[in-house]
Amino acid sequence: MNALRIGVAHLTALELNPSELVALSAHAGFRAVGLRTSPVVPGAIHYPLKAGSAAHRDLVRLLDDHDMLVREVEFIPLVPKIDVASYEPMFEAAAGLRAQAVTVSGDDGDFSRLSANFAALCDLAAGYGLRIDLEFMRWRHVGTLGDARRVLDAVARPNAAILVDALHLARSGGTPVEVGELPPAYLKAVQICDAPSASPAGDEAIIREAREGRLPPGHGALPLTALLHSLPSGTVISAEMPFAALGAAERLALAFKASKRVIEQALHEDEGNA
Repeated sequence: MNALRIGVAHLTALELNPSELVALSAHAGFRAVGLRTSPVVPGAIHYPLKAGSAAHRDLVRLLDDHDMLVREVEFIPLVPKIDVASYEPMFEAAAGLRAQAVTVSGDDGDFSRLSANFAALCDLAAGYGLRIDLEFMRWRHVGTLGDARRVLDAVARPNAAILVDALHLARSGGTPVEVGELPPAYLKAVQICDAPSASPAGDEAIIREAREGRLPPGHGALPLTALLHSLPSGTVISAEMPFAALGAAERLALAFKASKRVIEQALHEDEGNA
């Protein structure tokens, strides 16, 4: 695991624009951010950025001033009629921010078509030095870790990876053992939060929990230290913790402190077992 630069996903404080997120996240202790530059669904909150624009240049300067990285930009749903080429401006802007990856979801029941579109996204992203991370979620067609692994096996692209979200892993029936069985090249990033052991009933409740009901790491029952132990060397770790009970600054501070505590616990256990 890589505990040197803990990141934070934009969903943790989606009410903040990118500049606000960078500044407040840096103040909280984070060293990297994710940015929602494209909507999860049409009309949803996002903050589009155009390469070379004044806002884009200002954000690059702000990242440099705070010694912050952009881990990922999101979000691309791999729907049946996706226009892959239409995402090139998003990739250009992401590359200008020195982002590492773009997050996508699998929303097509036709495996061959989904795999072909995923491969095309990977090929387009490769020209910008970007990785494509496929995030599985129980309510989507790519709903499990196994589903995501089959897609990566099919496309065989060097810049394809799986994004493992601790909550989505648990709610889809996955385990840290399965994560540890992935080829190391398939896993570059993990997002952590916490939740009760009991899963909400039904997809609507699962979605609501994922978007609004996550707990700070270490405040629930998810096997976070086991998950962290299962990661290959170099995997980056980010917090994704929307928690409406607190304002954005307080939420980010709690997310960092809780994440750092869990990561340090896992590192301490690693040292004890060495």
